[in-house]
Amino acid sequence: MDFRRRLPSRELPAQNDDVVTAPPPRRGSDALPLPLYLTNFFFTFLFAATVYFLLIRWGEKISTSTPLHVVNLSEILSLIGVIASCIYLIGFLGVDFVQSVFLRSSSDDDDDVWIPNDDEIDRLVKIESDLTSEEDEAIVKSVVDGATSSHSLETKLGDCKRAAAIRREAVQRMTGKSLTGLPLDGFDYDSILGQCCEMPVGYVQIPVGIAGPLLLDGKEYSVPMATTEGCLVASTNRGCKAIHLSGGAFSFLMKDAMTRAPVVKFPSVKRAARAMFYLQDPANFERLSLIFSKSSRFAWLQSITCSISGRNLYPRFACGTGDAMGMNMVSKGVQNVLEFMKTMFPDMVVIGISGNCCSDKKASAINWIQGRGKHVVCEALIKGGIVRNVLKTTVEDLVELHVLKNLTGSAMAGSLGGFNAHASNIVSAVFIATGQDPAQNVESSHCITQFEAEGDDLHISVSMPCIEVGTVGGGTQLASQSACLNLLGVKGSSDKEKAGSNARQLARIVAGSVLAGELSLMSAIASGQLVKSHMKYNRSSRDIGPSSQVNR
Repeated sequence: MDFRRRLPSRELPAQNDDVVTAPPPRRGSDALPLPLYLTNFFFTFLFAATVYFLLIRWGEKISTSTPLHVVNLSEILSLIGVIASCIYLIGFLGVDFVQSVFLRSSSDDDDDVWIPNDDEIDRLVKIESDLTSEEDEAIVKSVVDGATSSHSLETKLGDCKRAAAIRREAVQRMTGKSLTGLPLDGFDYDSILGQCCEMPVGYVQIPVGIAGPLLLDGKEYSVPMATTEGCLVASTNRGCKAIHLSGGAFSFLMKDAMTRAPVVKFPSVKRAARAMFYLQDPANFERLSLIFSKSSRFAWLQSITCSISGRNLYPRFACGTGDAMGMNMVSKGVQNVLEFMKTMFPDMVVIGISGNCCSDKKASAINWIQGRGKHVVCEALIKGGIVRNVLKTTVEDLVELHVLKNLTGSAMAGSLGGFNAHASNIVSAVFIATGQDPAQNVESSHCITQFEAEGDDLHISVSMPCIEVGTVGGGTQLASQSACLNLLGVKGSSDKEKAGSNARQLARIVAGSVLAGELSLMSAIASGQLVKSHMKYNRSSRDIGPSSQVNR
């Protein structure tokens, strides 16, 4: 595109703005000062009406033997209408011929021109480089004008990468802000269609570091951690080293059950109570289990526990989900049971498939006490010499800090499931790297850490009742996240004989990584090294001038 041609004037942003917005090219669709869909309707109607009128008139002339070349004013106007509408429709969305007919700009008005300089041209070219054709340019304008829905681009174009590029350009024009720095190329947009993200315009890059090896249950794991927090990977790595030198950590899976709790309403407390007794009656469990599992061969019902509030009932279904995190299959199973319950209790009204007693993506006592997902306990015995030489502190100082910080301090704060130093840091980093749902970090980070002296050594453990992970479905299918799962040896679904073993092993690795992170951070605090290490690894002076560093 030649930006040196004369263009309508446009106010340029200040030099420190992120973007210089180029004047949109004029198109045939600008023939009328109307929205695109009204312009299209006008010319389509004009074409149909004039052609119909001429056909009627020509039929009358043939029947009366009147020469066709003899025309009156109405026929002349109709012929002009046919020609004009044909020109527009053939040049729909703007060809040069239509522009020259309808939108010839005055080249003599020097006060109404905008000619970008060389720097502005470079920036404009950079912004528009994602578009590959004039057809794309036309579609961008259609999106900006509101004639084409942004969310429908993938379906209409059949090309996810092209749809993302067009949407990206439309966003830049509508907001006047540049997305330079947000990558577009180098990503498989087909892999997220209908699965991970709607209306993409690019992807965010998060660095992935490796902590380890983590020696867990006699096997070494290199743990991928996606984070932008300096010191986190280094700290977790130090914890892994201390655990490895002390003989490794050991994990135990206590429970594996994903939950969903709908809310249903009855005319009276009596009817709600009867439904609760029916659902919790062991004699009905086998029947309900078969109904629950009819929509998935990987989901199996484990238990139903009910809570009642007036005439509202909250049945909490717990089930196994194989190697999937399992929210979708659990919801399908619950829907099956609710449809059956409607035949038993016709007066039951389903208010919502989720009644927040599940409880998904929220800190809750029910998750902390009963668990949700994988309940894992992990422990290690750290030798006294390792505590002194690697962690640079003492067992006595760690135990005292633990009691006053993780237990007393958390109790003073009214913490719910937060009796730890920073479990959520490690959980979030591993979740993002392996394609888990980052929002489920809320309950997955429920953790109580224990530091206890055992002679000269230190016994450390973490108990995590709500680790919600999967190795199939969702973000685990993406190439980067799949590679991280492969690094851990838990990619995809496990053998039929060991259904769900990959997801359970991933939960164990998460708990083991949290154990390492807790050990290292607590040691840094106990030894007074926390601030020093963060100043070394979590600070950057790249964008800080001398004056801004005063009094820090």
